[in-house]
Amino acid sequence: MKTLKLDNTVAVVTGGNGGIGLGIAKGLADAGAQVVITGRDAAKNAAVLKDLQALQPNCRAEICDVRDRTAIKRLFSHVRETLGPVDILVNNAGIAIGAPPEAISEADWDAVLDTNLKSVFWCCQDAFEDLQDQSVSGHPGKIINIASLYSTFGGARVTSYSASKGGIVQMTKALAVAWAPNQIQVNAIIPGWINTDLTQAVQDDPDFYQNILARTPAGRFGEPDELAGAAVFLASKSANFVTGVALPVDGGYSAG
Repeated sequence: MKTLKLDNTVAVVTGGNGGIGLGIAKGLADAGAQVVITGRDAAKNAAVLKDLQALQPNCRAEICDVRDRTAIKRLFSHVRETLGPVDILVNNAGIAIGAPPEAISEADWDAVLDTNLKSVFWCCQDAFEDLQDQSVSGHPGKIINIASLYSTFGGARVTSYSASKGGIVQMTKALAVAWAPNQIQVNAIIPGWINTDLTQAVQDDPDFYQNILARTPAGRFGEPDELAGAAVFLASKSANFVTGVALPVDGGYSAG
């Protein structure tokens, strides 16, 4: 299983200071990657960085608002200067603003689409030169975009979120086709219902929560660490012939 090791690689995980992003970052670090997590909260970054450095001492944390194109460019430039070219990019940062579609404001729509979709494209574009440059690590470039069950299923109060995550799946396919000649594999993970701050409101709604459990064959919410295996596989040389895939990690929810 040597092809699952990520030694000598550099990985960037946006929104990596909590929830699914942190679960994936820990998995990548445990596999040997030098992981750079990003987030807007310096204290939160620092708090989790200790755990990551216990797995891989060269892990770093960077302040970055992914809605700011200049900040994204600065991020990749700094990573390149301090650790080397980026081999793995995990686009995880995201937000959700719940509202019925007739009540969504333009500001809220833009906030969700800018964070969840536009920023992912800018990160991919700005990382492109690094990802196709395999002269340092010898590792093919890997992009993993975090989608959602709402990429496929409808939700009455998450129109903007659903639109952004549906866009992620289609953009993943388009980039996979465009960049296959550059030896860059682009895939997505579709998390199921995971125990994170983003899903706490759902768990606090007894009826909604029980409906989800009843629909999920595994009969529970997942944990952020349970995304790590899929991410490590897609980031590794074991997945060199896997591209354009949207992989559900959902306890069977989408199979029901």
